[in-house]
Amino acid sequence: MKLTTLATCNLTQWALDFEGNLGRIIESIQIAKESGARYRLGPELEIPGYGCEDHFLEGDTFLHSWECLAEILRDDLTTDILCDIGMPVMHKNVRYNCRIFALNGKILLIRPKLILAADGNYRETRWFAAWQHPRQVEEYHLPRMLREMTGQETVPFGDAAIATRDTALAAETCEELFAPSSPHIYLGLNGIEIIANGSGSHHELRKLNTRVDLIRSATSKSGGIYLYANQQGCDGGRLYFDGCAMIAVNGEIVAQGSQFSLNEVEVVTATMNLEDVRSKRGAVISRMVQASQSDSVPRIGADFELTVEDFADSPSSPIDVAYHTPEEEIAYGPACWLWDYLRRSGVTGYFLPISGGADSSSVATIVGSMCQMVAQAAQAGNQQVIRDARRIVGESRDSAYLPTDPREFANRVFYTCYMATQNSSKATRDRAKQLTDQIGSYHLSVNIDSVVAALYSLFVGITGKTPQFKVEGGTAEENNALQNIQARIRMTLAYLMAQLLPWVRGKQGALLVLGSANVDESLRGYVTKYDCSSADLNPIGGISKTDLRRFLRWAADHLGYDTLIEVVEAPPTAELEPITETYTQEDEADMGMTYDELSRFGRLRKIDRCGPVSMFEKLVHEWNHLPPQEVAEKVKRFFYYYSVNRHKMTTLTPSYHAESYSPDDNRFDLRQFLYNIRWGWQFRRIDRRVEEMNSK
Repeated sequence: MKLTTLATCNLTQWALDFEGNLGRIIESIQIAKESGARYRLGPELEIPGYGCEDHFLEGDTFLHSWECLAEILRDDLTTDILCDIGMPVMHKNVRYNCRIFALNGKILLIRPKLILAADGNYRETRWFAAWQHPRQVEEYHLPRMLREMTGQETVPFGDAAIATRDTALAAETCEELFAPSSPHIYLGLNGIEIIANGSGSHHELRKLNTRVDLIRSATSKSGGIYLYANQQGCDGGRLYFDGCAMIAVNGEIVAQGSQFSLNEVEVVTATMNLEDVRSKRGAVISRMVQASQSDSVPRIGADFELTVEDFADSPSSPIDVAYHTPEEEIAYGPACWLWDYLRRSGVTGYFLPISGGADSSSVATIVGSMCQMVAQAAQAGNQQVIRDARRIVGESRDSAYLPTDPREFANRVFYTCYMATQNSSKATRDRAKQLTDQIGSYHLSVNIDSVVAALYSLFVGITGKTPQFKVEGGTAEENNALQNIQARIRMTLAYLMAQLLPWVRGKQGALLVLGSANVDESLRGYVTKYDCSSADLNPIGGISKTDLRRFLRWAADHLGYDTLIEVVEAPPTAELEPITETYTQEDEADMGMTYDELSRFGRLRKIDRCGPVSMFEKLVHEWNHLPPQEVAEKVKRFFYYYSVNRHKMTTLTPSYHAESYSPDDNRFDLRQFLYNIRWGWQFRRIDRRVEEMNSK
């Protein structure tokens, strides 16, 4: 047997945190060596952090990356282990996203990324160029600090493989796995037996299945070993990188890291028999024919062996891949994201205006999940979590405090407030109180009618006009304005409390305000601009109402918050209008569409890239239980409200990205915010299509 032990990892890197990033990289290499690994793979751009964005335009980012690499090469860290490290490199005045192969204090190869991510959340082409010369290398002149340390003047730069004495290894980077013609295809055909992917891949609901399928397929047809590394945690933006480092052999997963974890460094290793790769490849005749015709990949020689003659270890066996349900993904992904924000932002906790409805209850539940994860990590002895928790709650570094009780910890870091008006119900007030008691937050319940009345009286005094609600005979404009007064006062009060409640309790610092508008309401514009949906962070801003309802039912059983059953069974309502014997405000009636319909509109608009006409043409067949005229009216109603409210997305609270039809104007959904809301040409075309269908 030709056994080799290889290591990949999840690292919680942070943009521009060079000191912290370097420490985590070094720790991962040390763990890999202690595990007997002869090769270590790290995430994409792990030295500066993937999310530097326009900081990649600054020379300092490249300088500090080289300084960190020099620290890695300085002593014996890379002795007897081939290290694959991600960082940016400028070559001939062009910026590249690169992998650095280092061994025994020397740089063997700098491999630039061939295919850049430039859609959805990614703008790599804004900062980097793709390497345009596949299977070619040229010389790169090292910076002075590296020349003096390594004794090397130049190193190979380009698309090549590392040829050790016993095998060949090469890299591809993140997006290259997802591309139609991936480098691993020609690398595998050219006899490269080990292919490694240092990635920066964010979490989206149900996305892991796609990633695993691609990793399996990379070696299922042609054989080989495939390693996948990923960043894990919040890098400083809306994305949560969900780890799940993996190792696959001949289409089978043999090792998998965690997807949601509070651990900063996680190293995954597996032992493989290279003879298994050779046996599979030699048995596929069509592969041998194609391989014999393939173009050569340059090889950089390394006087090193990845295999060992020690038969004490056995090859790793295939495992069942661990997948989380969407409900678990909602519970753990945003919770980890919030924990990273809390421990890195310097604040002392979170504040949430809680209404007793499904959305704010979902946010509260996610914070409760965060507290449970912190408690579990503290019980397991995670020293980083314990140190962070002590600092956040104001305990000294050498304190004996342990955050092992999630309710007790929540009471220190999570503040909630029910802000009632005369339109609020006892049912929502009670649900908010019961849920916050179960989570353990520091909870207040206040009545804000006096503040609402003051603004109302001020307006009447200024204008001499007395606006009324719809149920009192007022116009739609009056009705909306009177609702928005309440919503905007809640936002103002939320920020006042977030700044002063720690002081009230004798603590220093301030709180971050959490918003609670779901992705469907944002898409439709069913939010008040600058109301309590305007906040510092929104954990559910990228999650659909349908998924949130399922999540609440799951959390009632699995997180121990049984009040959520009452929450999810109650009809969604803003409680901003007076309740009468004949009228109760309900969200879906207000919007003129159901949440399920909104979710479908959102997917067709963003994922399927449909305008009004193509959306109608799809839905008229999909919703064939409805007459064409009714489908047409639903589509036109959606596009009217979507476009008339699009300006609200310019001030959308930064939200955890979880759904691929997010309407986030700032980063993800680059559509204009000023529309012709009449959609004259498009709507007339729909009307003609309806007439044609009716005539048939």
